[in-house]
Amino acid sequence: MVACFSFLFPLAPFFVTFLFLILFLEQISYLCKKRNVPGPNIVLPFLGNAISLVTKPTRFWEVQADLATSLGFSVNYIIGCFIVFIRSTELSHYIFANVRPDAFLLVGHPFGKKLFGEHNMIYMFGQDHKDLRRQIAPNFTPRALSTYTALQQIIILQHLKSWERLSSESPGKPISLRLLARDMNLETSQTVFVGRYLSHEARDKFRDDYNLFNTGLMKLPFDLPGFAFRNARLAVERLVETLGDCATQSKKRMSEGDEPSCLIDFWMQETVREIAESKMAPPHSSNVEIGSYLFDFLFAAQDASTSSLLWAVTLLDSHPDVLRRVREEVSRIWSSESDTLISAEQLREMKYTQAVAREVIRYRPPATLVPHIAMKDFPLTESYTIPKGTIVFPSVYESSFQGFTEADRFEPERFLEDRQEEVIFKRNYLAFGAGPHQCVGQRYALNHLVLFIAMFVTVLDFKRHRTEGCDEIMYCPTICPKDGCRVSLSRRCSRYPNLSLN
Repeated sequence: MVACFSFLFPLAPFFVTFLFLILFLEQISYLCKKRNVPGPNIVLPFLGNAISLVTKPTRFWEVQADLATSLGFSVNYIIGCFIVFIRSTELSHYIFANVRPDAFLLVGHPFGKKLFGEHNMIYMFGQDHKDLRRQIAPNFTPRALSTYTALQQIIILQHLKSWERLSSESPGKPISLRLLARDMNLETSQTVFVGRYLSHEARDKFRDDYNLFNTGLMKLPFDLPGFAFRNARLAVERLVETLGDCATQSKKRMSEGDEPSCLIDFWMQETVREIAESKMAPPHSSNVEIGSYLFDFLFAAQDASTSSLLWAVTLLDSHPDVLRRVREEVSRIWSSESDTLISAEQLREMKYTQAVAREVIRYRPPATLVPHIAMKDFPLTESYTIPKGTIVFPSVYESSFQGFTEADRFEPERFLEDRQEEVIFKRNYLAFGAGPHQCVGQRYALNHLVLFIAMFVTVLDFKRHRTEGCDEIMYCPTICPKDGCRVSLSRRCSRYPNLSLN
């Protein structure tokens, strides 16, 4: 055996030298891209600073933000990828405004195209993207949103009841809201988006597949049997197929003249009308494509909304004056004992509660970073050009703390009519993005948060169980309180509203 490999021994110095040469060239390549921009001068081979990003992500991005103070951006190196972190609001707008084939593509997730599939709004641009946004516009009209608010409230109320029961079963022992809120949001999304077209059995399978997807989202992209990423990719394929089948059922109902009862109905009603007028289907209207776009909506509504609900509870608990004002406003407009839903008009009257929702999203924007990839060398400033292939991270979080009066304070009053900071500092409010890919469902998301706050504080009393570091930011993948928002709950109203989906 020794004799068989003895011929390799003289080659060992060559291999060592070759390895050191590769590592040296990698370091030189990084420094050439970095130039004089703030960032680490020496990085680990291939891994770069991936270890610190994975083990302490909050601290990693805080360091990047500190480094970016002088120029408005900084650089780093992660798993073979050169990255640019954008702190400056104006530079972030510059990136958002240049999403096109010869500048930047929105990637959403480093391995998103493989995970989400080809038919995904994130990866669309130009006329195709404009056409699709035009087609989905009927999904978010005032009439459609009014339909959704009724569904949202009933699902929210059902889950608040179950949370209170769960808490009462273990008196003195707090419950974590993170997974509970995620389950509530998943059921809300299923009901609002595809309504009656998912059976109870299909909903259970849907939930299991979405959990597989959620797990794989934060794992390394090993597309091999048994690995979480492979399970997530296959789960997405099944979810898209299920949602595409819902679109088929909806087309049939809408072609028969039925009234829309969920988001897919409003979408298919318009699609059926276009087909009747032009005798051909509009672009991007195959069942697979519609299923994929519905999954985009689901993903956008799910984790971001969960993040905002958790931070709302956290911040209301730590700001009792804000909580008191919300309860006073809601009680003047809606009674939990009236057995009626909050109407669209009543929702508009809740000015302070809406201000609280907007401030929650500003203070803790769910998706703190919006990754893009540079498709070619792109001049970011007069003195620095982003190299082709760079992953660029405009920071929504950093922009949220720029411009606003005493931005480090949680202060809903900034969004009331006498201050109107959402108008004055509109460019810094980037939680819903900007440019051609700005979130089309932002009104729906805000309504959901306002409705949740109004019903949660009205029907329940809650006490946060605070521990050291419980309010620190945790990435999962959107940001949440580190402890998952652990609370004790008890019923505040004399009885729950008698409301149901039937």
